Amino acid sequence: MVETVSFTVFLETIGVLATVIFVLSSMLAMGFSLTLREIVEPLKNLRLVVLSLVANFVLVPLLALVLLLVFPLSEGLSIGLFILGTAAGAPFLPKLAQAAKGDVAFGVGLMVLLMVVTIAYVLFVLPLLLPGVAIDPWAIARSLVLLMLIPLGTALLIRARYREVATGLLPLMNQAANLSSLLTLGVAFFVVYFTDLVGAIGTTAILVTIIFVMVSLAIGYVLGGPGGGIKRVLAVGTAQRNLSAALAIAALNFTDPDVMIMILVVAMVGLTLLMFIGEEMGRRAETTSGVQLR
Repeated sequence: MVETVSFTVFLETIGVLATVIFVLSSMLAMGFSLTLREIVEPLKNLRLVVLSLVANFVLVPLLALVLLLVFPLSEGLSIGLFILGTAAGAPFLPKLAQAAKGDVAFGVGLMVLLMVVTIAYVLFVLPLLLPGVAIDPWAIARSLVLLMLIPLGTALLIRARYREVATGLLPLMNQAANLSSLLTLGVAFFVVYFTDLVGAIGTTAILVTIIFVMVSLAIGYVLGGPGGGIKRVLAVGTAQRNLSAALAIAALNFTDPDVMIMILVVAMVGLTLLMFIGEEMGRRAETTSGVQLR
């Protein structure tokens, strides 16, 4: 029994370390591959920026609240959904934008904008959304600043001053992000929470996840304006929450395993849905474009 507990603790520790490496390497890779101009240029449309912020930091958190009023979950699962509702700016967004044949430049700028706002947003909003739950907002902000904002800023500076160094380090950071994400999701947390994840299948947690992702997608699509490329990017960008930020918050600030379980469920179900939907959007966009050319 003692050996089983020790092994579980060991895997949990490996999971936390893998999460930290995943977040750090993702942010460094992002910074090594971008310039400030590439980030800022697509964000000069003030109306679109405001609508993007409203979608991700007003409507999606409200959606999470409504879902939990309709489908009561355990405290840990509720916290996990709230964290995802407030954490936007997924590093995976540019890849989803490519799959959906959307405006990739806007996808990159949107990702960075939402990620930076998330760091300040969760500091004030999570304590308000989770009354009665002990949260150290400064610990959350510190973890996000140290793991996301500082690495991103450092990598952007290195790219601006030493582009060859950044280019050389980029493949290494991408490999580290890929391997650590597999370790986080596929080995450590999946093994530790395997029974709980299996138990979530067929429960309201799965139903809540599907509704959360699909309605978030619709919110982004509706607010994306008339441009098809922008609409598709804001749709997938609003539905794909910031797994890096959510994992960092959950791993470093909460001990209830249900928090991590909900994040993992949304991550796996959401990413599967969005990859399929993104590819379908991309095929339809190509078909529409082909018809118009004729």
